[in-house]
Amino acid sequence: DPRGTYTCEINRKESPALQVYYRMCQNCIEVDAPTISGIVVADVIATIFLAVAVYCITGHDKGRMSRASDRQNLIANEQLYQ
Repeated sequence: DPRGTYTCEINRKESPALQVYYRMCQNCIEVDAPTISGIVVADVIATIFLAVAVYCITGHDKGRMSRASDRQNLIANEQLYQ
């Protein structure tokens, strides 16, 4: 722990005191290049997986017939001109 009061003594002469406050990290994690590259690769894979899932889910709606509830609000041409 480097905190404390420091002085320098040269030829029996003492310099003014220097107070050092230093907070050491208790829960720090050292991140190296392989860790960062692993995080980036995992993020890219997760993004691609999510994009493919969204594409597959929305791609199946194209061939579906419209529902009856979608047609109920439409007015036939014959009824409009009567």
